[in-house]
Amino acid sequence: MMSGEKELDHAESVQDLEAAPQVTQESYAGIDLSIREKALVWKQDLRIVPLCAGIYLLCYLDRSNIGNAKILNQDTGNDLLSETHMTSYQYTVALMVFLIAYALFEVPSNYLLKKLKPSRWIGFLMLAWGATTMGLGGSHNFSQVINEDSAQLTFVESADPDMTATEAGLFPGLVYYLTFWYRNSERSMRVALILASATLAGAFGGAIAYGVGHMNEVRGLSAWRWLFIIEGAPSCASAFLVWFFLPDYPESASWLSPEEKALAIHRLKEEGSHGAAKAMSWEEAKEILTDWRLYAHYIVYFGISTPFSSLSLFTPAIVSGLGYADLRAQLMTVPPWAAAYVVTTVVAWSADYFNSRGLHSALFAFIGAMGFLASAVLPADAYLHRYGCLVVAASGSFACIPPLLGWLSANIRSTAGTGLAIALNVSFGAPGQIVGVWIYKSDEEKKGYPTGHWTNAALLLMVTTGCILLRLYYGWRNKWAKGGERSSPGELELRINSSTPQQPTSHPSISCEGPSEALNGIIAIYRMVEGCAGPTENNK
Repeated sequence: MMSGEKELDHAESVQDLEAAPQVTQESYAGIDLSIREKALVWKQDLRIVPLCAGIYLLCYLDRSNIGNAKILNQDTGNDLLSETHMTSYQYTVALMVFLIAYALFEVPSNYLLKKLKPSRWIGFLMLAWGATTMGLGGSHNFSQVINEDSAQLTFVESADPDMTATEAGLFPGLVYYLTFWYRNSERSMRVALILASATLAGAFGGAIAYGVGHMNEVRGLSAWRWLFIIEGAPSCASAFLVWFFLPDYPESASWLSPEEKALAIHRLKEEGSHGAAKAMSWEEAKEILTDWRLYAHYIVYFGISTPFSSLSLFTPAIVSGLGYADLRAQLMTVPPWAAAYVVTTVVAWSADYFNSRGLHSALFAFIGAMGFLASAVLPADAYLHRYGCLVVAASGSFACIPPLLGWLSANIRSTAGTGLAIALNVSFGAPGQIVGVWIYKSDEEKKGYPTGHWTNAALLLMVTTGCILLRLYYGWRNKWAKGGERSSPGELELRINSSTPQQPTSHPSISCEGPSEALNGIIAIYRMVEGCAGPTENNK
């Protein structure tokens, strides 16, 4: 191995081996960088991670409360379905429409995040989805759920174009945003803390629904209407905090000293990350769009998206089918989500610490599969045992997601390429989420929802297999790369990105020449967003 080559990520990251020296082992401005970096990362964590986790918690709270609204005060006939005269089938159709639009808005949202600044775009998203969530309390019938009524904010107006467009871009946007601030090896834990806030939202959502359930008919409104109003308001208020306090890029962070800004840029430079650079070349886009290896990641993410979606939307119904009624069912949704929060955080820390993201994802996807499998084969009236299986299934299903996303981003060289790949990854997961809304059938409640449990178990086993195969493939490629079978670092066949890393003060050109005809339709979207008007254009 050549002396200037970079040691690879425990056979999990196939990257350009010609990289900058390890900055943590050097001295920068006469001070040990390892100490300065730790102080800088901690300072970033205090500013960024709580904000991002809070943002996603509010988003997930607003998204998942429909599951609580479905059964809230069901015994008195004041639940969502009874008052809107919707059937279970119509309810599922509404959820499906919501998730179809998710797949459409995630990729353009990541480009708007980069174009308009993270604080501006995310703040706008929060205000929009908070307002439309509050508007859900005005829904009265199925026609308002399906049709876009210009006179009022209705269920599908939030689920189809407004709320979906705003919520769809948030999670891939937050994952992309972290690439502006953190190294590959630092992201999984931060992604986990953000994603784990979704499990906290599930726990809080059940507790909040339990409390709001006692507000039924207060001021003439049913409790499920109050639930949407109360949970949508904090998102609207927090949007202004995000607008003013979420830092955009290290280069523009007023709370960093000039030395800290230089260090923040310097330590990410070798990984091709440069937050303020808005450009993506055609070459970068084509590499991401035509790399079969990344599509293997997307297929794996499709497999985890179905359990993620079904647990998000149907945990209250699943718990209700375990012998818990009405408000008690709301309260009993808390333990599975609380356990998932703890397990997700610990697993992400372990994946980063041991630099073994693929194996962690494989292991906990398998554990989640066993939880669903046990639920499927146990007798329908084995309520206590099946409740324990639900805790195991939720913990395993959520815990394998952050390492998967960290693993994907660790194998892409440029910031722009990472944004596209993450958005595509989550968009490919949208069909899996659509599957998730159909597998828990209301007529199977007394049987214990076997279709849903068997489907989730099978898909999680597919995730396990996919992670192991990818891990073996990366190991083989890295052994080949280290084996001296090439004459120079630049001849490695499998390269994630052929661009050189961005320099701290330079802004790259956009090359608009030569995309293949097969990709023209897709690339045109990025060209429009980037404002590319001619063969070459520089972003200042």
